[in-house]
Amino acid sequence: MTTNEARETRDLERARRKAATADRIVMKAGTNSLTDETSKLDDEKLDKLVDDVMKLREHGREVLFVSSGAIGAGKGRVGYPNDTIEESQALSTVGQSHLMRRYTESFERYDQKIAQILVTQNDLDSAERFTNFKNTIETLLEWGIVPIINENDAVATEEIRIGDNDMLSSSVAVGVDADLLVTLTDVGGVYTSNPKENPAAERIEAVGHNYGDVQEMVDESATAKFGGIQTKVAGAHSVSERGIPAIIARSTKEDVVDRIVDGNAVGTIFIPEDGANDD
Repeated sequence: MTTNEARETRDLERARRKAATADRIVMKAGTNSLTDETSKLDDEKLDKLVDDVMKLREHGREVLFVSSGAIGAGKGRVGYPNDTIEESQALSTVGQSHLMRRYTESFERYDQKIAQILVTQNDLDSAERFTNFKNTIETLLEWGIVPIINENDAVATEEIRIGDNDMLSSSVAVGVDADLLVTLTDVGGVYTSNPKENPAAERIEAVGHNYGDVQEMVDESATAKFGGIQTKVAGAHSVSERGIPAIIARSTKEDVVDRIVDGNAVGTIFIPEDGANDD
């Protein structure tokens, strides 16, 4: 093993340990992790995500849950298209209440109370608004309540255009001093090419000094159906630059939480840059 390989192995192990011992975790789920092929909310998928949140809480972790899915749930509920920004915004108002009703029902299986917080990137960028947001988060966590955060799609358009709460979740993770960002999606991590089109695509175990090469591969493999991986990678890299490990993994993987808290390999982990050498 070369010196560089030894260093990369050491940094990877430390990143996994840091993720395994994270006290405050931002967990983000995308629309495809919540809906079926007809855009209707998938009860089995939703319950699985709730189960994962509660597994983390049972391990004594604080969890902030960033959930997409309002637009998809609205489309599945009323059947109208989302071909324009205005239609997507209108659908979000239909889907958000339906989404929260289902979350309330699912979390009630654990007698767990939840709270809804709708924000925009402008809220997080404004010092005064962000202070109010963070104070609310801290109070909810102190009360043992799980905050469920989504973009306020009715008045904001940035995430509708460029991502599925991917950049929002990274901003939240940095802003609330999270110890780990977990992005759950419909693929098993970051791959060398689009795994939906190329069965030979290989999962990338870790992203660190190789970020430039990974970003180039992601850009080349992105398509209309797979383009969301670009913002997931950008969001994960953004938090890793600030010393926070990030993991992109498959939402339907049964043992995803167990593997994280046990410090085992799952999905793709982004090695925190300024914390990579911490024991």
